[in-house]
Amino acid sequence: MATSTSLVASVPQVRPCLPPRDAGGQRARLYPSLVGLPRFSPRCQSVSSSKRWLSDSVRGGSSFLRKKSDARRRNAFLLGGQVAKFRAPELHNCISCSLSRRRSQLSIGRSAPRAFVDKSSSYLSMSHRALRKYVTRPRATVGPEEPHAASTAWPDGVLEKQELDVDNFEFDRAELEGFLNSKLPSHPKLYRGQLKNGLRYLILPNKVPPSRFEAHMEVHVGSIDEEDDEQGIAHMIEHVAFLGSKKREKLLGTGARSNAYTDFHHTVFHIHSPVSAKDSEEDLLPSVLDALNEIAFHPKFLASRVEKERRAILSELQMMNTIEYRVDCQLLQHLHSENKLSRRFPIGLEEQIKKWDADKIRKFHERWYFPANATLYIVGDIDNIPKTVSQIESVLGQTGLENESVSPPTPSAFGAMASFLVPKLPAGLSGSSSHDKSNSPDQAKVVKRERHAVRPPVTHNWSIPGNISDMKAPQIFQHELLQNFSINMFCKIPVSKVRTYSDLRNVLMKRIFLSALHFRINTRYKSSNPPFTSVELDHSDSGREGCTVTTLTVTAEPKNWQSAIRVAVQEVRRLKEFGVTKGELSRYMDALLKDSEQLAAMIDNVSSVDNLDFIMESDALGHTIMDQMQGHESLVAVAGTVTLEEVNAAGAKVLEYIADFGKPGAPTAAAIVACVPTKVHIDEVGETEFKLSPSEIVDAIKTGLEQPIEAEPELEVPKELISSLELQELKLQRSPSFVPLHPEAGISKIHDEETGITQLRLSNGIRINYRVSQTESRGGVMRLIVGGGRAAETSESRGAVIVGVRTLSEGGRVGNFSREQVELFCVNHLINCSLESTEEVIAMEFRFTLRDDGMRAAFQLLHMVLEHSVWLEDAFDRARQLYLSYYRSIPKSLERSTAHKLMLTMLNGDERFVEPTPMSLQNLSLQSVKDAVMNQFVGDNMEVSIVGDFTEEEIESCILDYLGTVGSTRGSTTATQYEPVLFRPSSLQSQQVFLKDTDERACAYIAGPAPNRWGFTYEGEDLFESISEISLSDGAQSTSEELNVEKNVGTISQTKLRSHPLFFGITMGLLAEIINSRLFTTVRDSLGLTYDVSFELNLFDRLNLGWYVISVTSTPSKVHKALDACKSVLRGLHSNKIAPRELDRARRTLLMRHEAEIKSNAYWLGLLAHLQASSVPRKDISCIKDLTALYEAATIEDVYLAYDQLKIDDNSLYSCVGVAGTQDGDELGASLDEGESGEEFQGVIPTGRGLSTMTRPTT
Repeated sequence: MATSTSLVASVPQVRPCLPPRDAGGQRARLYPSLVGLPRFSPRCQSVSSSKRWLSDSVRGGSSFLRKKSDARRRNAFLLGGQVAKFRAPELHNCISCSLSRRRSQLSIGRSAPRAFVDKSSSYLSMSHRALRKYVTRPRATVGPEEPHAASTAWPDGVLEKQELDVDNFEFDRAELEGFLNSKLPSHPKLYRGQLKNGLRYLILPNKVPPSRFEAHMEVHVGSIDEEDDEQGIAHMIEHVAFLGSKKREKLLGTGARSNAYTDFHHTVFHIHSPVSAKDSEEDLLPSVLDALNEIAFHPKFLASRVEKERRAILSELQMMNTIEYRVDCQLLQHLHSENKLSRRFPIGLEEQIKKWDADKIRKFHERWYFPANATLYIVGDIDNIPKTVSQIESVLGQTGLENESVSPPTPSAFGAMASFLVPKLPAGLSGSSSHDKSNSPDQAKVVKRERHAVRPPVTHNWSIPGNISDMKAPQIFQHELLQNFSINMFCKIPVSKVRTYSDLRNVLMKRIFLSALHFRINTRYKSSNPPFTSVELDHSDSGREGCTVTTLTVTAEPKNWQSAIRVAVQEVRRLKEFGVTKGELSRYMDALLKDSEQLAAMIDNVSSVDNLDFIMESDALGHTIMDQMQGHESLVAVAGTVTLEEVNAAGAKVLEYIADFGKPGAPTAAAIVACVPTKVHIDEVGETEFKLSPSEIVDAIKTGLEQPIEAEPELEVPKELISSLELQELKLQRSPSFVPLHPEAGISKIHDEETGITQLRLSNGIRINYRVSQTESRGGVMRLIVGGGRAAETSESRGAVIVGVRTLSEGGRVGNFSREQVELFCVNHLINCSLESTEEVIAMEFRFTLRDDGMRAAFQLLHMVLEHSVWLEDAFDRARQLYLSYYRSIPKSLERSTAHKLMLTMLNGDERFVEPTPMSLQNLSLQSVKDAVMNQFVGDNMEVSIVGDFTEEEIESCILDYLGTVGSTRGSTTATQYEPVLFRPSSLQSQQVFLKDTDERACAYIAGPAPNRWGFTYEGEDLFESISEISLSDGAQSTSEELNVEKNVGTISQTKLRSHPLFFGITMGLLAEIINSRLFTTVRDSLGLTYDVSFELNLFDRLNLGWYVISVTSTPSKVHKALDACKSVLRGLHSNKIAPRELDRARRTLLMRHEAEIKSNAYWLGLLAHLQASSVPRKDISCIKDLTALYEAATIEDVYLAYDQLKIDDNSLYSCVGVAGTQDGDELGASLDEGESGEEFQGVIPTGRGLSTMTRPTT
């Protein structure tokens, strides 16, 4: 993928290369009510997103190697696919070469088989999922008509919306059939058209975020179109065309950002831009279209740019070649062994990439890159459709109409089956849609080139009933870097397009069925240690691959692999044989309808990029595109026609290939692939060889088929966790009330009109912040922050907090309610709850709906967790075993082992910031981890923030009833005490790690001390005192009122900025953007030493310290040069002064991000964090009110004040280089000694991309 330095921190919308995992780990989904449920339209970001990064300086600090990701948004359609969006460390991030892909999914089992899925500061390793889950989003429309390539036919026209009386939904058979066979309504605001040159375009007006738009140019060519000697050339063109565009570079100062990616069938170039230029009314759409025109259709293949991008791609290829990526390659190769998909990964082949010259690349471009073979998508704050169409025609209308001679593709490029014809564009494009614009026959004659009617054939061997002899033997991929056992059973069928009510009904029935399976698997084994780590069933359409794939994925400790397979098969068989119960049908149907209603209510608050993703995915799969309201109305209409028998019949077909495995009439598995380690750790024995044969796998599956099974019993689901009578008794006992926030002031309630924030304090000491917001209709979010976290662990109890939080999440019980009952309570009330521990805090987050007392239900759950948590011995055993396994896996990851060594070196072996060692884990007990966690839950130490569409009366009633009645004392009431954090003296700053691997790779990290967000250093210095000598004022910190006075006049003065409590948070954020841009320009673009380099700041709030970290990937031969280049950039800001344009670009990037997120409830939770925390005394309401003005007021001199606080001298800068290869290392990476106390090897979360299953963005 190509990115440009100009577009700092672009958010690659669909890149296959994921940033490093959130060091916060997998957030513990306490009660993931919506896991596995479908989404019927784009939705706003989830509160479960990683929102702890603070480029904009206001929100809570993040841990050392924690990639700060943008809020994850869920892009959902009929099949509920999720789109995870991550902030790129730099500009454009290439996703082209990635294997990861996104699909419209019916997936279950995304969490471990327990109620709470922990998101602790040290995360547990993710199971190896099929690459198919990470690959770029589907772009090809592949269905029965064209199961091999991107469809060039638009979806059929749709009828006007049916007038349905869903309250009296009684049909006779004929009426029912007529209704179900009728077409779904089409999106009322979506405008389609086609230029004379064949370019198709779609336009959708959307107001979120305001004054911005998305423009994506999708060219229908990808790696599948490459000949045998062109493998990777589409990706190369993406890089060269994107980064070589001068017109794109001209957009740099406008606040636009761009990116690109390539997949099997598509190359997409996209630009996110303001509607108009700064300080003018100039419309930027023509300039954006002009840039896309140059990038896609008129690139300059300069030899210098080709060589530069060749180096970048070769670096990218090495960087992404992690063990996880190799696993995904294996899965894809075996799944599609019969076709070209198994041999055409977008990243290409190294030996070929090294050979191509500019002429070879240009010829491929001439063959495929022209308007008739492309589609333009524009979504954003665009009111005047005719004007937009005119601009498209003006800029792009003449492209491709020039009289040029182009040779058609030769038959040899496609093989014997090259005669497959692409459906022609029907007149009117989309039938009855009133917003479609097509060309007249006369116009069509002008087209010089047409979309290719021939595409490389991609045929599939469908999983259909056949002879047992046709079944493929299980394949085994064994590697020394693998830690756990995993097995994937695949089934492939043609894609079914969702265009009628009957199609939608089938999707709904499958979703209900699979939701039941997800719940059963994740709860059945809660009372004893299950044999598996996770069991997942994914049923997904993939436009990229031209098929629907069902995947059963089982992960387990190697010693338990047979039992894990048996249990998974047994549960699948149970559901297939007995079906869902009446209670399950009612429960999940109700949950789906409530969720759909919630999304419909948020129709005006879905971001442009989410809507665009949704449209592109739906279009690619051939589904009818509906808006959120239409989706909900259609869902309600079909819900009344669904019967228990039909749900079970539809679901049973999905599971036949597993439940009837080996039977003559059952569908055959498309592939069975096991990924296993070469050696395993056995207690008291050590490392031993792990042996496994295909016949043993088949025997384990058959054992699961032979086990006796019984029908699922109905569960009693509580309607409430606290009865009215119990609540009244609690209120009488504890007399909850609001008390003055500050005893001396005597004011018990503070409301700020400008921000809408209300601050309260309960009589038990709990501090409350809330904000009424109608941006997410009838929805709300809540976060409890408890000060302490891992930093509060003592030297005798290392790991106690992180294991304790995991234990709580593993158990899932509260009071007298079982975990199943609590989870079903959450399902019924549409509550999502997560738990995490970080270095500074323990946090619980809730997302809820206000429908059907959903908010009150969420408050009841929080009350029960605080007052009546149940700590279980078996849950503790599971938690401890998970961290032990994770610790042992660290030496098998280059990024993690390199980062862990740096972390230990820098922080003097402090185990609170890394994984607990086996010795520490062994010293823990259930009581010790319980005390470590619950002793932090003290009234004065707890802060609850709530944002949502509620009234003042509603929220304050819930606060008094359920938080006010929490006991006022628990454990110590004194402020949390931390053992000091020390940076190690300078003797061992430079470290190395060697990892033996079959393939060569390299990475490096640089880190050093920084202050915390509020100007305190680990040495005990208050930086506000030191900068007061430089400031123009007397150094007194200004109040919010003083700033408001100045803002009424103009902007914040430099005097007020430098005395503002958020001064260092603001300037450090700007500094990070500037350094990131320079790293990319120098280390990546100019020197060609890396494909990926980034600078991150980790600024704590409660701890008086922070640190910076630079992560860079390279080759073993270049990694030391890359490391030195990074150091030079970091240290060179004084010799190479910051230019005004650099500051302006950084400011625009951060303000743009802030403006894009400001309507999100989850974002406001981050802004409210620590607002009343006594350990963060400098944070007040001005830090939220003045945020935009502070960014605008910051000067280059202010940024240098922040820069000078980073410790970058030789005695303070730490580095570690990691190299993987077949050669012997100089004892650089010693194996883990489980007896070490913390000096040697404790699990560190890398800033690297150890879990990336895709190629990185180009820039």
